[in-house]
Amino acid sequence: MLKQYWNLLKTTGISPYIWTILGILPFYFIFSQSSTTAEMVTGTILTLSFFLFFRFAFIAKSWTVYIWTIFLIAISIASTLTFSYVYFAFFIAYFIGQIHKQVPFFVLYFIHLVGMSAAINFELILNEGLFLRQLPFVIIVWISIILLPLSIRNKKVRGRLEEKLEDANKRIAELVKAEERQRIARDLHDTLGQKLSLIGLKSDLASRLIYKDPDQARSELKDVQRTARTALNEVRKMVSEMRGIRLKDEVHRVEQILKAAEIEFTFEAKMPVKFGSPFIENLISMCLKEAVTNVVKHSNASNCHITLEQSPKEITLSIQDDGIGGLTEKHFTKGSGLNGMSERLEFVNGSLEIVPENGAKLIVKVPKVIKQSEMEGTR
Repeated sequence: MLKQYWNLLKTTGISPYIWTILGILPFYFIFSQSSTTAEMVTGTILTLSFFLFFRFAFIAKSWTVYIWTIFLIAISIASTLTFSYVYFAFFIAYFIGQIHKQVPFFVLYFIHLVGMSAAINFELILNEGLFLRQLPFVIIVWISIILLPLSIRNKKVRGRLEEKLEDANKRIAELVKAEERQRIARDLHDTLGQKLSLIGLKSDLASRLIYKDPDQARSELKDVQRTARTALNEVRKMVSEMRGIRLKDEVHRVEQILKAAEIEFTFEAKMPVKFGSPFIENLISMCLKEAVTNVVKHSNASNCHITLEQSPKEITLSIQDDGIGGLTEKHFTKGSGLNGMSERLEFVNGSLEIVPENGAKLIVKVPKVIKQSEMEGTR
């Protein structure tokens, strides 16, 4: 029990020794301010009751939190007026800051603030000697009554928001993984599925023709060989695309492709780009590859200018060509690779924009909020 209490004190952000002193200090005020044994006994009972009610308040649920907190505030006001002890307010301010619901928090916050402010002002009017001697500490207590609950509450709200953001990032990571699995399944079905079916059919046909028409059987077996080689090459291509792609390597390959297509290539990185994770770099590299492939196949361009820049929130990749243009949103469904790019970007809250500008311009934007540890699993 004592260990749990000590751990609780450590979570306040204030040294547990200070809290312990504040717990012992009321007895000094009681015995120094009391003139009779009855006052001493009363003060001791109030102090012990305060810590007992403080414990009850922490485990209270629903409306009972109001009752225990009102008791705490009443004991604090009584200790202030009777024994000039204002430091119970620290405990109450900390407890109110722990209240999760907004309405109970503000109700108890204002009751505590108004009640203790009235008690402090009443003591100032009475010119109590012990109270006036500790006036600087009283001012600190009053400021703490105002600021401490708000500070603790804001810290907890920020912590909850960070937890929600972390959960959201995890869900995004799972969605990206699921989309990658679906894409791989589609690619395998479209490439290996069809070709393996074709190999099976032609193999059966060749086995039936091997005695009836050996020449036709040899022709079918050659088709089987060609189909198998094509399938193998496509599998190798898929595997290479699944591996992490470094942007500088992709830029080098893009330069070679454009040079072979007799398209002038320029690349501009407006500042050293920090991707934050291999996943983001891989995603941008794949978008660059798809975009340049479209430029070579469909644009009839003479020049291709690529720009890479970053802001505090996102990374932007622009691919500008001076070709025939005419690229619109409808091309996303024609198998040109734009649909795949758009789907990948959608699952990381990115975007793909087409701008008709002296040919065509693709603008890829990827946010920088994706966490490295979560996204590397999708590579």
